[in-house]
Amino acid sequence: MSKVGIFGGTFDPIHMGHLITAQSVKELRNLEKIIFIPAFISPHKSDAKTSSPEDRLNMIKLAIEAIPFFEYSDMEVKKGGISYSVDTLIELKKQYSELEFIIGYDNIFTFHTWKKPDEILKLAKIIVLKRRSSHPPEFEDKYYHQAIFVETRGIEISATDIRERVKNGLPINFLVPPDVMEYIYKQKLYID
Repeated sequence: MSKVGIFGGTFDPIHMGHLITAQSVKELRNLEKIIFIPAFISPHKSDAKTSSPEDRLNMIKLAIEAIPFFEYSDMEVKKGGISYSVDTLIELKKQYSELEFIIGYDNIFTFHTWKKPDEILKLAKIIVLKRRSSHPPEFEDKYYHQAIFVETRGIEISATDIRERVKNGLPINFLVPPDVMEYIYKQKLYID
């Protein structure tokens, strides 16, 4: 049994910011590994048009294949439908004794709106990514006070920006791993 970090998201595309942050959390929290889990449909982005789950999963595989302490899971992609964190954590708890669930700073302020937030807290420690540039808390509720804040290296890269750059014919070198960049161009992602 082991202590692992769970990093969920849309990952459209996975980028260097995700990877640098995940490595930083692994070291700061002394985790055995980080598992990247792309959502089939994020409950918070259900109206957003995203790349296919298969493309997003393939990009994760390419980005992490050479890194021994990173893994991926296709459980949410296989399951289909809206991906709720609580359901994923229930499944993972059967395999791992300690789960640390990684979320972005802004997510802690909407955490009370998530499906079964109290159940999530029973299943995993909530690790909130904070940067030096993070704004002061909008408000502090019980979830804010139970979360563990980690200050990670601040890499300001956004998946939205990457998609826009591809659409506008601008280079994305150094924003995503080379294999991911090649995949994006080969699959003609983000062009329309």
